[in-house]
Amino acid sequence: MLGPCGWDEKDRSAMRNTKRSIQSSVTIDGVPLVWRLHREQNWTDDWKAVGLAVHVQVVGLARRELYLEYPAVRKQQNGYATPALTIRPPIAAAKVAAHIREAIAAGWDPESRGKPFVYEVAELPS
Repeated sequence: MLGPCGWDEKDRSAMRNTKRSIQSSVTIDGVPLVWRLHREQNWTDDWKAVGLAVHVQVVGLARRELYLEYPAVRKQQNGYATPALTIRPPIAAAKVAAHIREAIAAGWDPESRGKPFVYEVAELPS
């Protein structure tokens, strides 16, 4: 069955499930953290483009988690800026560590407990 964009639904679901396996660890202010790629850039169910997301958690403890939400990569095409879902931006560990520090400055406490903290980052992690 063809979807609204003319793709076969089977092909669309296969494309959606392909994700890179990126993970690293970092120690910030004496707290050991591990981060991994949580979500690739993709479309939501209501056809809105969302950027990639990185999940951060304290190593070995059940503490408050952090989600770094990045903007969707866009490209100019026919005079419009459209989401470029086939582009997978590189992820630099140093940039992610800097963004974790920004989230801490914005109020995320890795030692606290509670629901995950979502921090929207203005720049890409590359």
